[in-house]
Amino acid sequence: MTLARTGDLVGGPGAVLAFNVITLEHAEGIADGLSAAGVGGILQVSENAVRFHGGRMAALVAACREVAAAADVPVSVHLDHVQDLALARDVVAEAGRLGISSLMVDAAHLSYEDNVATTAELATAGHAQGLWVEAELGEIGGKDGAHAPGVRTDPDEAASFVAGTGVDGLAVAVGSSHAMTTATARLDHDLIARLAERLPVPLVLHGSSGVPVDGLRAAVAAGIRKINVGTALNVGYTAQVRRYLAGDEKVTDPRKYLAGARDAVRDTVRELAGALA
Repeated sequence: MTLARTGDLVGGPGAVLAFNVITLEHAEGIADGLSAAGVGGILQVSENAVRFHGGRMAALVAACREVAAAADVPVSVHLDHVQDLALARDVVAEAGRLGISSLMVDAAHLSYEDNVATTAELATAGHAQGLWVEAELGEIGGKDGAHAPGVRTDPDEAASFVAGTGVDGLAVAVGSSHAMTTATARLDHDLIARLAERLPVPLVLHGSSGVPVDGLRAAVAAGIRKINVGTALNVGYTAQVRRYLAGDEKVTDPRKYLAGARDAVRDTVRELAGALA
């Protein structure tokens, strides 16, 4: 199947799942899981993942592009949580060649005024290249606890932000938190509904690994249209590697344990995609 475009996937009924890629095994497992569930989805590469691979964005994205294009279901490639403006501008300039159809501009660490200005600049440039552009207003709970867990997106401020930036999707703070390893987060579904009614663009939920499936279903019913998942994949991936190494301390061929890690990612994706289909 040909490479899909994120804008088309987000524009469909219900919500599209977007899964974080760190290694090739992640990308392959995600694509296999989506194919097994019979639903399309998004391979997303974060700025942190690009740094992990020595800044070699083109090589990492090329692998995702080829995996996505070979999938049996529509899959697109998205660059997530871009704070480095130089990287964001490179993505915009090279998007067509790289196969990226969307990016998330993460300028939420800036003042509101600077966030609007930076995001508007990149949204305008991205649209000129046919990109679907996501942004963030209201910090999602941080990995190191730097953000207060009670942070919520204000509907009026969000409406002003969307109008001032021209973004195509907005990541909202409604009770989720990045890097949660247990599904115990309680979302504010009433706030999601108010945001969906107030805003003319799709709502994006980050930190979805920490939300139980019934909470995700309710979030979709309330108006969430893109669901980002990362930590849940890593939990299964790492657990499988640990199990294999614990049972065979002499193994040296990484294919022996990475095959199981890839399968664990596939199974997690298939189960979640099936549950939300």
